[in-house]
Amino acid sequence: MRFLKKLGRILGYTLGILLLLILIFCGYVWWVSDIKPPEVTDQSAIYLQKVHTDSTLYSIGDNWIRHSRYGLYEMYVSGAPFERGVKNGKLSQRLITDQEEAFTQEIKRMVPSHAYLKFLKYVIGFMNKNLPNNVTREYQEEIYGISKSASDSFDWIGKNYARILNYHAAHDIGHALQNMMLVGCTSFGAWDSKTANGSMLLGRNFDFWVGDRFAENKIVAFYRPDKGNKFAFVTWGGFTGVVSGMNDKGLTVTINAARSDIPWGGAATPVSLVAREVLQYASNIGEAISIAKRRKMFVSESFLVGSAADHKAIVIEKTPDTLAIYDPGKDNIQCTNHYQSKAFEHQKLNVEQMQKSASVYRYQRLQELMQQNYPLTPQKIADILRDRKGLHGADIGEGNEKAVNQLIAHHSVIFQPDSLRMWVSTQPWQLGTYVCYDLRKIFALNGLYRDQEIADTVLNIAPDTFLYSAAFRNFELFRKNKIALLQKRPVDTAEVVHGDPNFYDAYRVAGDYCKERKWYAAAINYYKEALRHEVATVTEREAITSRIDYCKKKLNH
Repeated sequence: MRFLKKLGRILGYTLGILLLLILIFCGYVWWVSDIKPPEVTDQSAIYLQKVHTDSTLYSIGDNWIRHSRYGLYEMYVSGAPFERGVKNGKLSQRLITDQEEAFTQEIKRMVPSHAYLKFLKYVIGFMNKNLPNNVTREYQEEIYGISKSASDSFDWIGKNYARILNYHAAHDIGHALQNMMLVGCTSFGAWDSKTANGSMLLGRNFDFWVGDRFAENKIVAFYRPDKGNKFAFVTWGGFTGVVSGMNDKGLTVTINAARSDIPWGGAATPVSLVAREVLQYASNIGEAISIAKRRKMFVSESFLVGSAADHKAIVIEKTPDTLAIYDPGKDNIQCTNHYQSKAFEHQKLNVEQMQKSASVYRYQRLQELMQQNYPLTPQKIADILRDRKGLHGADIGEGNEKAVNQLIAHHSVIFQPDSLRMWVSTQPWQLGTYVCYDLRKIFALNGLYRDQEIADTVLNIAPDTFLYSAAFRNFELFRKNKIALLQKRPVDTAEVVHGDPNFYDAYRVAGDYCKERKWYAAAINYYKEALRHEVATVTEREAITSRIDYCKKKLNH
């Protein structure tokens, strides 16, 4: 009896100490996740007023935003960091709120538990505890200015500044925690003998999807900061990082995710802000490399950098520990989602990526398409970015990750650095019109005083004819059912496989729906049919095989 009392006391003390440690840890996590905004002495910019100038055009002095007839928002901002952030926020306030709603709705769909969402909020806050120390003062102030226009409706995530700052690291966190590869992009370039007139041409698909609504309101932003280069980039409300952009020196930057370890070391500089710094402060490849070397990142990424000054493009390959350069030493370059430099050729994660992902297959298809289309023109670049086939033109289904065009892109861009022109895709994905912007003409504008098209519409690239085909309508039926499965709604299994009959994922969707309803025999048949088609990754093939085994066990019991 005395022993039991003693044991009870020991257990009580142990539990008490454990509870105290948990409370201390929770308090610490809450404390480090409560990010304070920078101190800005001159905040007079917050009194600037947005004026409805004409139709869709709104202005703050010579800064403005408008909605083009092609569905793109176009925004011009200038000034010092906090000032231009405030202008950005006031001009795009509705877009910032819409973007947060779209993003949080998708997160809630993926994580329906409110308690778990709250837990994740603090975990991410803990992982990003050093984020402010790895973001330059300039970008902290700019993001703080933007956050002044953010909605208080999302306080359950965090305070306005902390939220907007953390969103700039969302790609890094998601891609590192689960290697989700939400950004599985394709980029390439050519010059000299490989283009029609010898000028540089680069193309990229930003294959990023967090729900259809997230991609609805794209912004083509034109920045004239008080320091550094003028530049243009494709973005969305509240996001001042760069994923695809070009500056007035003819330097371009695009990012492609690579395979990463979990970032146990804590936050570093978000990839998009490294790309932003390169665009704003580099005029050539050497300067771009110097900036990338200075910044510590916690995920692995490829930066395809094109330079009019150097008349070539290279890939900066960066991990949390090392930086390497891939220079093909010829007049063309390709980049998907694996590393190509000698330094990373045999890196364990890179070898796994090459063996198990769709990256190498898509890379080979890209090379094939480029070879078939030399000498390249902007139209031919668009044709390559829109290609939906597999190697040798094989029909691998609409939307396959092995295709250059996965029918998932947030945006697609074509750059011509020598003439400072860029073409930006319009909805849906890269199938709509590519709208041409001449940076020289736009930065020569001294404000915008009536709602007029600023694009060089004569140089626009027409929509893909696939948009008007029966195949596209069938693909829409497939997507409707795939999204229904994600949202736990009824799926028409016959319709989903009829909509995309050569795509393995159509049969996987039908199989998952049957499995959820315990129709195991039907699920097995669909899964087996999926394996007869071109499956995008080894991981997905293994997952489908595992589902077959599960269904067989259920049938045998």
